[in-house]
Amino acid sequence: MPETAMPATPDIAAARRLVVKIGSALLVGAEGLRTDWLRGLCDDVADWRRRGADVVLVSSGSIALGRRVLGLPAGALTLEQAQASAAVGQIRLARAYEEMLAPHGVTTAQVLVTLEDTENRRRYLNSRATMQTLLSLGVVPIVNENDTVATDEIRYGDNDRLAAQIAVTCGADQLLLLSDVDGLYTANPKTDPTARHLPVVAHLTAEIEAMGGDPVSGLSKGGMKTKLMAARTAVAGGCAMAIAEGSVLRPLSAVASGARVTWFLPEGDPQAARKRWIAAMKPRGELVVDDGAARALGQGRSLLPAGVRAVSGAFHRGDPVVIRSPEGAALAQGLVRYDSADAALIAGRRSDEIEALLGYAPRTALVHRDDMVVGR
Repeated sequence: MPETAMPATPDIAAARRLVVKIGSALLVGAEGLRTDWLRGLCDDVADWRRRGADVVLVSSGSIALGRRVLGLPAGALTLEQAQASAAVGQIRLARAYEEMLAPHGVTTAQVLVTLEDTENRRRYLNSRATMQTLLSLGVVPIVNENDTVATDEIRYGDNDRLAAQIAVTCGADQLLLLSDVDGLYTANPKTDPTARHLPVVAHLTAEIEAMGGDPVSGLSKGGMKTKLMAARTAVAGGCAMAIAEGSVLRPLSAVASGARVTWFLPEGDPQAARKRWIAAMKPRGELVVDDGAARALGQGRSLLPAGVRAVSGAFHRGDPVVIRSPEGAALAQGLVRYDSADAALIAGRRSDEIEALLGYAPRTALVHRDDMVVGR
């Protein structure tokens, strides 16, 4: 019987939008920040930017850096000590990235998030809009969990899952988890000599998920189990994910040159996955549009306030709404960018009238095409 061909793996050098997660154990050593390693990573990031790729870095390390500055002993920290360490370390971490990328002409931004920023729809939209704007301006966002305010109840707890959520939020096509392991094995290779490396995972089965282990690093929170949880989030959102050993000085270049990794293949593309998510939501209201707006929607355009005839239902910014034709036919469903009261106030109005009506600078669309599924 002929062998089954291995599925083709993504080419990281061709990534359109790449999210890279950096673990604490790679970034911070016994003597503090590993500046040579960070410089090599930033050289890679600059190369990817020159190729035209958007890059987002999800970086651990603030607590590990801060605890050294504060002179806290090794071992578990209390919540208050961890928050204080994060507050001290985060500013140093952001400055280090800025200093390494500035010589390449790359602007950085610090983005701190909590679990609520992705679970609350309005805050999710705010986060997504900010990320999209930064990336459109050529900025490299440096993302971390906001450990200074996050508690156990409102935290991710590890940056593997945070990175996956960020990848889905910003529509990335590839996610790279840089760690101290070179991918997924059938068993723990440190204790089982028969463990086999898996270069590609086409489907996340129960058998694959059972291969997850516990963290082994004294600095990192995430083990293989959290990486597999991250993979499930990423691939469901249409994003390919790789786990790579990241200690080499140019880790992105190493992966592009064929370093051993495990790729998890996506389920469709990011935009299609997002559209399915929007289409599956229960609508909270309705917008009736005129014939001109209906034609514009059919051409793939956003819905502007001027084309809206009527607003019904009680909804908040970020809620799903149905968009209907003058005859009542459902044309589309999307996430609205105003609450129902403001939407009713600006319905039928030109863009240059809206700021005076609302008292603040308006958003460009009532429902943006990126947040809309046409032809429900």
